[in-house]
Amino acid sequence: MAEEFPFEISPMFEGERIRKDGMHVELSGPKSKGYELVRATPMDEVEDGKFTLIGPDLSEMEEGSRHPFAMIYKIAGELVEEDLESIVERRNHDFQNYIQGLMHLNQRYDVWIRVSKDAVAKGLTSFEPIAQAVMMLFKNELPFIEKVEAVYVTDLAEIEKEMDNVKAIYKSRDDRTRDLHDEDVDTFYGCSLCQSFAPSNVCVITPDRISLCGAINWFDGRAAAKVDPEGPQFAIPKGDVIDAESGEFSGVNDIAKSLSSGEYDRIKLHSFFEYPHTSCGCFEVVGFYIPEVDGIGWVDRDYAGTAPNGLPFSTMAGQTGGGKQVVGFLGIGINYFRSPKFIQSDGGWDRVVWMPKHLKDRVLSDIPADIADKVATEEDAPDLDSLRSFLTDKEHPIVERWEAEEEPEAEEEAEEEAATFAAPAMMQAAMPMQGMPMMMPPSSGTGGVKIILKNAKVSIDKVIIQKKE
Repeated sequence: MAEEFPFEISPMFEGERIRKDGMHVELSGPKSKGYELVRATPMDEVEDGKFTLIGPDLSEMEEGSRHPFAMIYKIAGELVEEDLESIVERRNHDFQNYIQGLMHLNQRYDVWIRVSKDAVAKGLTSFEPIAQAVMMLFKNELPFIEKVEAVYVTDLAEIEKEMDNVKAIYKSRDDRTRDLHDEDVDTFYGCSLCQSFAPSNVCVITPDRISLCGAINWFDGRAAAKVDPEGPQFAIPKGDVIDAESGEFSGVNDIAKSLSSGEYDRIKLHSFFEYPHTSCGCFEVVGFYIPEVDGIGWVDRDYAGTAPNGLPFSTMAGQTGGGKQVVGFLGIGINYFRSPKFIQSDGGWDRVVWMPKHLKDRVLSDIPADIADKVATEEDAPDLDSLRSFLTDKEHPIVERWEAEEEPEAEEEAEEEAATFAAPAMMQAAMPMQGMPMMMPPSSGTGGVKIILKNAKVSIDKVIIQKKE
């Protein structure tokens, strides 16, 4: 695409994965620090094509090493405005993945980049060609950008010095949608940026639901669709309201069927269990169902420990991502915690039982006052037993669900006895759920029961199957 660069540039390289054994260096990511930021800047303050590096260059980094990394782009043009910053910033993900031998994941201060050994062997020894390629793509693909300047930072002290300011900028963007809600608009917006990694993902952005990556809100989507009609952000007519509580709309269902190539035809924007929003892989937080307490926990990328279910973020993210609707797991952007419609069809905050302390502290002002001290953290409940005790002691609303669902012991025994004679029928009635196809041929002939589960996690206390004489 451009002969002056020591690498190939093409959309065909989107989705390229660089594993540890093929990695020369890792930049930012979960074990380091960094961010990406775009700032709308007056024309006379931008030197077009200029690149500045603060800290060691790629040639000074040892193979297999990890380094902090920040990218700042100053953009200018007659049509450039602050509303476009998030959109251009998110396209950095797009354009860096056009570069062969470069893997860009996530966004904002969760950005994670790897440079391959092959790319270095072919002559990539500096960050400047990467920055120049991205600046070229910004101007080619986003014609409202007339001038662009790049600053890359690999110096940890410099990154830490600016981090609070950078996070304040992100927060001010997110706060704009506070007083706007789904019912106030007739158009939502979609984003297809992550489809190179998650082909069936359907990312829907509404006033009450930020993008999964947390980088694009409703205003950002509107601005992007306006200035770049052929770009990855696009309008979604809301259509008819099918169910306001769960957030199901005919227009969203139509686009879901189209974008997923027919894999999904229903999405409920504010549901955790039934037809949930698909999850790409760039999400900031994973929600996970805890059947032992009938509650929902949440864990983010910054939490290095394990949740009460014994799993770390990385494992649950692997289960959740890929653009699927996965029963019992849900990826979201952090700002969705602040939505008044936060998983409202499944109980909202009354269903939340656990979060890492730093995540809880971050959204504490948006947790209802009557539930805030009843949501456990790793300090209160590192495992399932302590979680159940904590919820009981704090009289969490979830405890009322336990009591309401308890059956008299005699009735339970009767059900177990009935299960002995009708297990296949009982299982068929109890377990059909979206994403869990079942095939149960009659017992005549070869006999037995065959069950096929796809993308499912099933928790069953007891199943008794006996051959009927």
